[in-house]
Amino acid sequence: MKTKIDKELVPMKAHYFLFNAGTAPVVPFMPQLALQLGYSSVVVGTMYMILPIIGLVAKPLFGYIADRYHRHRFLFLGGQLLTAVAFFMIMFVPAAEPETQFHCHAGVSNIRYCSKYAPDTEKDLETHFGNRTLSCQMHCQMVPSMWDIVCQDWLGNKTSNCQTNSSKPWIDFVTYISTRDIVEEPMVHGDGRCLNFLIPHDLGTVDSRNVTLYCPKEKDVFRPKCKMNCSDKYFEEMLPATETISTRSAMRKPEFWFFFGMLIISWAGMAVVVSIGDAICFGILGDRHHLYGKQRLCGSLGWGLFALLAGFLVDAMSEDGSSTKNYTIVFWMTLVILGFDMLASTKLKHVQTHMSSNILKDVGQMFLSMRCVVFFLWCVAIGLGTALIWNFLFIYLEELAKPFDGGQHIKTLEGLVMGIQCFGGELPLFFLSGWILKRMGHVNAMSLVLFGFGVRFILYSMLQNPWYILPIELLNGVTFGLFYATMASYASIVAPPGTEATMQSLVGAIFEGVGVSMGSQIAGQLFEAVSARTTFEIFGIGAFIIFIIHVCVQMYLQRNVPDENGKGRSSKDSDPASASASASASPSATETNAVNDIGQPNSNKNHDDFRDVDLS
Repeated sequence: MKTKIDKELVPMKAHYFLFNAGTAPVVPFMPQLALQLGYSSVVVGTMYMILPIIGLVAKPLFGYIADRYHRHRFLFLGGQLLTAVAFFMIMFVPAAEPETQFHCHAGVSNIRYCSKYAPDTEKDLETHFGNRTLSCQMHCQMVPSMWDIVCQDWLGNKTSNCQTNSSKPWIDFVTYISTRDIVEEPMVHGDGRCLNFLIPHDLGTVDSRNVTLYCPKEKDVFRPKCKMNCSDKYFEEMLPATETISTRSAMRKPEFWFFFGMLIISWAGMAVVVSIGDAICFGILGDRHHLYGKQRLCGSLGWGLFALLAGFLVDAMSEDGSSTKNYTIVFWMTLVILGFDMLASTKLKHVQTHMSSNILKDVGQMFLSMRCVVFFLWCVAIGLGTALIWNFLFIYLEELAKPFDGGQHIKTLEGLVMGIQCFGGELPLFFLSGWILKRMGHVNAMSLVLFGFGVRFILYSMLQNPWYILPIELLNGVTFGLFYATMASYASIVAPPGTEATMQSLVGAIFEGVGVSMGSQIAGQLFEAVSARTTFEIFGIGAFIIFIIHVCVQMYLQRNVPDENGKGRSSKDSDPASASASASASPSATETNAVNDIGQPNSNKNHDDFRDVDLS
């Protein structure tokens, strides 16, 4: 039997695949990149509290604009472009490096490291290394007067190319530092402290030549800023290559505002693409709402493949034994793949067939339905749990990984986690979501998602070996795949005609702007107040409690509240002519309309074969 392909849906599938494939290499790694750039966990937590609020504003705003002015395609493509460019620009944000200087004057050489390092670092280094001498690679900024000292006093004018190299703005050389008798003193400018490491006998190596790093007293002080790499894991952990920046310090740094600004733009772009993209998808599907999951599973496929690939490439391109990861490749992946997504999205054929005379009024009526209000609160509850997974799961994994391999393969593990989340969890659940919602109903599906979160968080709290997390990630199919299909499907079904994009945006804003934002703040406070393990345990117990409350509330609504939601109250119903026609309708016609699951007569959305679309 020949397989029939719906060509109208191919561009939609391509978009879901490419958009998720393009964002997968960067989105999961942004919190870790922010920490690597030097920003404290408090700064990162604050940023990820604000970013969902950006989505809270952007989703309804641009959803309303799309419905009001019929600019779905323009905003859809514009959101993809903003996302690609903003993420790519983050690649150029510099890390906050501590001040490291090479001091050489009057026959004495030392290396001065200034930063807000941990207390007792001086004693810990002296105790750990004893009388050892470390070999360190120096990369120092140079000016012409410094090259005169290098050529004349270090190399003794014995190399022909020294003066030729004097135009270079930097020099590479090797020197040696003593870990005994480290001298600590306060910074001249700033509130940090400095460690001074003496160089035994002023020995060094320049251009493979052993030299004495001698600087005459009569010449200017040789004091360039440098980057130092001593190729020792313990030394690197005690004196990291990046400085930890507090919230107050970050506010004064232009590079922080550039980094945060690009995150805001990318977040707003993703919010527009996701919400309007789902509205376009349901518009193309028409009455076939149950096929949404089969379109969305292409996104899980793209996310899983490229998240796994990105994790492997980041580990492969980073220096062995270094805790600093090289993320360059992921930004290029995002730029190229989202470019292909824009190309595929130009092939989408979307026409808004229903118009609303008053979008804000129609959507506002949704809040008069008790069942819809419960649905919105459910979205908030799911957002609380999702925030913990999105923003703190990998930080927890990195804590667990340190006692095993020092985190050397942590990005590969994180890639595997995302791969299993998608292939083992989301992919099958998106594929089966239509069948599940038909058989189980939306209410039971919502309860199952809450129960799944409880199980998942409790299992996280019991982890000892980080690699044991892999089978737990199969639950992502329930906590995200089934959740997202249920949320998007219900929002599309109950949306009054002509408000589809606005409704998808509103639900997404409630989930992300309220739920995820609150969850990020609560989880961040708990991580600092108790521990990562206890935080997951608290969230797990909370999920079980909300599950029980949700089941009880739905049982009450089913027995005591009429089967009604905001769908039946559109601006068209307030029209006098419509009201008169309604009043003159026969009782039999009224009864027939009441049987419809949405409660809106003659709507194409009444024939989608879903049960419990009104959450009854």
